[in-house]
Amino acid sequence: MNTSEFRRRGKEMVDYVANYMEGIEGRQVYPDVEPGYLRPLIPDSAPQEPDTFEDIINDIEKIIMPGVTHWHSPYFFAYFPTASSYPAMLADMLCGAIGCIGFSWAASPACTELETVMMDWLGKMLELPEAFLTEKAGEGGGVIQGSASEATLVALLAARTKAIHRLQAASPELTQAAIMEKLVAYSSDQAHSSVERAGLIGGVKLKAIPSDGNFAMRASALQEALESDRAAGLIPFFVVATLGTTTCCSFDNLLEVGPICNKEDMWLHVDAAYAGSAFICPEFRHLLNGVEFADSFNFNPHKWLLVNFDCSAMWVKKRSDLTGAFRLDPTYLKHSHQDSGLITDYRHWQIPLGRRFRSLKMWFVFRMYGVKGLQAYIRKHVQLSHEFESLVLQDPRFEICAEVTLGLVCFRLKGSNKVNEALLQRINSAKKIHLVPCHLRDKFVLRFAICSRTVESAHVQRAWEHIKELAADVLRAEKE
Repeated sequence: MNTSEFRRRGKEMVDYVANYMEGIEGRQVYPDVEPGYLRPLIPDSAPQEPDTFEDIINDIEKIIMPGVTHWHSPYFFAYFPTASSYPAMLADMLCGAIGCIGFSWAASPACTELETVMMDWLGKMLELPEAFLTEKAGEGGGVIQGSASEATLVALLAARTKAIHRLQAASPELTQAAIMEKLVAYSSDQAHSSVERAGLIGGVKLKAIPSDGNFAMRASALQEALESDRAAGLIPFFVVATLGTTTCCSFDNLLEVGPICNKEDMWLHVDAAYAGSAFICPEFRHLLNGVEFADSFNFNPHKWLLVNFDCSAMWVKKRSDLTGAFRLDPTYLKHSHQDSGLITDYRHWQIPLGRRFRSLKMWFVFRMYGVKGLQAYIRKHVQLSHEFESLVLQDPRFEICAEVTLGLVCFRLKGSNKVNEALLQRINSAKKIHLVPCHLRDKFVLRFAICSRTVESAHVQRAWEHIKELAADVLRAEKE
């Protein structure tokens, strides 16, 4: 493909994408395929001679689209939102065209410097403490990770290294292995499974702290676990507090947990993967109160801030805690500015070496929406979730299972788990809308998350009418 053909095909692809997004409401939200559907539809090896672009485009509709779950359909209410906007798509095109691998400042200065500035922009939108920003020439700063899972793992590994160095400085006879077997980390029993996975990869014990009646981690339960573990000879070193849990969007009590972590010299990592986007709105900023106690903070603009995947924003109060854990400097990666103090090499802040020019997406979205446009988008989703909540509350057959704070509603039919499992099965088999469940204590619960950029009140109303009809069928069948 030469430049001339690229111009022509590029315009065709933009038209295809625009038509897809414009007509997504008319597509079935969840596909009618079984595992293994795709392999028989394509050759068993790559072609020896080139295929035409027309053939490839035709195969998208014949082979790919039948197996796509349409996450941006206004009838997709599963999981949490994944962000999508035209400015971010255009920025991704430019990122692909520039094609740099921005592991160091020298590898592409703009890639590093725009990321540093964008993380400061976003930090200011959230009103993060200045200690997390770079522009004041402080010790902290921000970095784009690939996901919240990566951010949690990076924080845990940095905390582990810091704890080992601290303990060996006090007791040089201690080996790393002897310390590792005693290290213990903590999170709420409502924390995402990626926290448990970070513990597995990091080779440390992870303990779940029982949450309270609002599904939040509180100081008393954490303190009890710390005292018990210290008495058993263990070494507490790391705590993950979740703001906006995946199950029900509950919030751990940072103002209680934070001071304990600081007093006990434990790294506090705050995971706000979904909810963090809402903190740019003044009316939701109080949910972040207590972040001043944190050593690291993370949320995903690629969930709810119109920046397409992947873009997970992480800040640390002391960037040397990350670089101290991950820094390696082979000759072929060194450059003349790396020790100037004026720039950072982000390869020392993450697990991979290579990194894409992801800050372009933030730059395009922040400029083309403005803070007010992004705030309006968040507020609309929250309003729609409360609209759905009110519809549920008007039907005596249903109950709300957790406080509705942002864009997630947890609800169920009053009665057994079995009847709610049957309702979800009917909903997802009909494929008019898509939901996923969770367990809250011993209850099987349906989650209704406002996800699509294009979702409106009419879609929420239609979804509720559909749910009510299927609920009537389930209850009727139960009586028979």
